[in-house]
Amino acid sequence: MQKHLWTLALSSFLAVCLTLSAQSAALIELSAEQEAQCLSILRDGLATEEFWPSMHAAEALTLAGYGDEVREVVEPMLATVTDLQHRCGLARELVRAGDRSKAKILLDLIADPDSYAHIHAAESSYKVWVLGDGVAMREAFADRANASRSMMAAGALARWGNVEALAYLRKRVESADVDVARIAAWVLGRVGDASDFVALRAGQERFDDPLAKSFFTHALAALGDPKGIEGLLQNFGSEEPSARTMAATFAGEMGLTKAKEQLLGLLNDEHFDARVRSAQALLQMARDTPAPPEGVVVSEVYPATEANPRYSEGDIHVLNDGRMLYGTTEFIEDWSDFAKARIVGRISADGGQTWGERMVLQENIGGKNVMSLTFQALSDSAVGMFYLRKNDFDDLDVYLRPSTDGGLTWDEAILVTDAPGYHVMNNDRVIRLKSGRILVPVSSSPNVKTDNHFKCSVWYSDDAGDTWRVSRDVVDYAKRGAMEPELLELNNGRILMIIRTQLGHIGAAYSEDGGDTWSEAADWGVRAPEAPSTLRRIPSTGDLLLIWNDTFVDGAGHGGKRAPLTVAISKDEGKTWIHKKNIESIAGDPSVFMGGFSYISATFDRGRVLLGYYVGEADAKKISSRFRSFPISWLYE
Repeated sequence: MQKHLWTLALSSFLAVCLTLSAQSAALIELSAEQEAQCLSILRDGLATEEFWPSMHAAEALTLAGYGDEVREVVEPMLATVTDLQHRCGLARELVRAGDRSKAKILLDLIADPDSYAHIHAAESSYKVWVLGDGVAMREAFADRANASRSMMAAGALARWGNVEALAYLRKRVESADVDVARIAAWVLGRVGDASDFVALRAGQERFDDPLAKSFFTHALAALGDPKGIEGLLQNFGSEEPSARTMAATFAGEMGLTKAKEQLLGLLNDEHFDARVRSAQALLQMARDTPAPPEGVVVSEVYPATEANPRYSEGDIHVLNDGRMLYGTTEFIEDWSDFAKARIVGRISADGGQTWGERMVLQENIGGKNVMSLTFQALSDSAVGMFYLRKNDFDDLDVYLRPSTDGGLTWDEAILVTDAPGYHVMNNDRVIRLKSGRILVPVSSSPNVKTDNHFKCSVWYSDDAGDTWRVSRDVVDYAKRGAMEPELLELNNGRILMIIRTQLGHIGAAYSEDGGDTWSEAADWGVRAPEAPSTLRRIPSTGDLLLIWNDTFVDGAGHGGKRAPLTVAISKDEGKTWIHKKNIESIAGDPSVFMGGFSYISATFDRGRVLLGYYVGEADAKKISSRFRSFPISWLYE
């Protein structure tokens, strides 16, 4: 399950960020009369009683920056519309307009055995980057009996870095079946690259129908082929209304400013969708909006200072409107685990390329500090902010503050670890099982000053965080014991716990009953220093992603420096690891454990991996927090 905050002023960026490709930096100028005409077309369309035309107008208004207007009209319709395909359309446009909570409607329809709305749900999910945990979409992709649904599911998965789905689309674009080939071309225009030119050009030649040809022409144009762009411009004069409409749509997505005059002419087209898409394209190209991130993005979100020498143990959460919140622990005047600290946050509206002003998420209410942040869904309608409240060496507990309005406000804190002792939970560690059960993994000691040996247990809730129980079993290990546990639900229903150890490897234990009882821990077969590791399931592929320090120096403090920071994927539930890559490295004395990268937060959004982690300076007592994101597809290169 994927992992919000107060006053969410829905930005115009978000509307455009939900377009199907990045905007050009170039802008066009519209007169007041031209802009008014465009908006009049779209608002009249939104008000029409014809369902799909109204949804097309809703899409256009959102992409032009009027998502709030769309939500006001579309949201009430969900209470009365029962047709499943129509509910798909409503949910899609609400997601596009900035209410990502409605994505559940699409995901439920994809998973429903009733096939009536499957294709619509897959297509809508593809259009607005909805994937959830990816299970239903991967199953739809695997069902080759329904070619249209399989291709739309492939499109959704390919946008999220599934290379097998992309290969499937490239094969289908070569089909002799015109309907199959043109749909594949339409999708490839958004997820492909220049290597697809040959197949798309062949498709242009393979079919005689002008409308079918336009699918290949526009895909070529979207991918930057000069002849494709020339053909797109010619299609503004096509006798086929759908070809004119598609030309306008792609022109807007591409930011094709040279099409301005043709688009203005289309505002008076006899075909409704042609008018809507031309108005949409013109308004899009007249707005100065940031492009979504490409490649690797790295931001020093929380650089350490003399006043705040440590920022660490944070989490990244994608807000309901699509912006990202990076929360972390801000230590005051000292970098010690026992220094005063509070939890702060910054928000990015451009995929992590820039960040807003720092704000306090949780003031220090502990005798020592509050620290170690996790955001996690509690139910389909609630989210939780988990953190540690530290009073003393024998008094550390996990607390939860729920939110039922998407993070606009937070309720009073609930004590999770209701037992004496020092209970450590790392940042970004809470998980929600498919059953709905919430698991909080902790490593505990009676008194960390006098008894520095830890045992792991799991606190769990079956009522969305209202009440908590502790597991019957604890997990122990040699030397300092089992530390800083991480949990993951395996495909067979078992729960895997991986632990930090002092033995030069990651330890692992398993639960067969949702986290209540546990096996003895053993070597997991992955070397590591005494440092935590982060484990996630990639939604678009179902593979596991491990992020850890791939090193060990016997006899060094903490088993060596927490570097490099390494990633690898597993296709067999953690038995073997492939595509191992270092994403951070550092030179220097390996006995200095401060230097390195650790305490990783990891989530996925819009086809990218989002990481937050600490960066320790090897020669100074300072720790900063860094954001890094990259395409999921990079993991498979």
